[in-house]
Amino acid sequence: MTATESPTPYRHDAALRARITANLAAHERHVIEGPARRAAVALLLAPIDGVTHYAFTQRAWTLRRGAGQYALPGGGVDAGEDAVDAARRELHEEIGVLLDRSATLGCLDDFSTRTDHVVTPVVLWSDEPVALAPAPDEVHEAWLVPLAELDHPDAPHAQAHPSGGATILRMPVLGEWINPPTAAFLLQLRDVAVHGRTTRVHAVGQPDWTAR
Repeated sequence: MTATESPTPYRHDAALRARITANLAAHERHVIEGPARRAAVALLLAPIDGVTHYAFTQRAWTLRRGAGQYALPGGGVDAGEDAVDAARRELHEEIGVLLDRSATLGCLDDFSTRTDHVVTPVVLWSDEPVALAPAPDEVHEAWLVPLAELDHPDAPHAQAHPSGGATILRMPVLGEWINPPTAAFLLQLRDVAVHGRTTRVHAVGQPDWTAR
């Protein structure tokens, strides 16, 4: 595929669901043990006109931390929850999509952020189209983005860390290049979940401003 060609859309069907489920089941997750502030993000896959999209947001500008940042629906794991329940709850609270546990296809690698959270990405599937209803106190805007955009020929885009740390890997979303940690989750969604590749992201660089 050349840079001028559009990636092939993913048909939202039972075959894709089975393929992603099998790839996640075969993936030996990088798990971060020990005490930490736990969080989860939801990688929701849902159809528009039979084509697979994923949910993506921009955080509210009024938030104390991460205001205006692009992100996946997610947040802290509450007492009595696991990562799956936390991702499902945050998905409902932030963009109004309610799914039960049977929608869970699996999880990607734990990721330690600059805010000292250990985040577990949870892949969720909806057979039916979803209507996004962003909660204004948490989400400025929300979109459904074609999954195939992650197959951009230049992705991931490697950028030297301005402070001399590990290389930053960025992923394309709606014409923008998104930074880690969100880009790390999207890279694994593409490589591990969709294509069955063993791609690790726990050592990729994160911009200094993500600690704010």
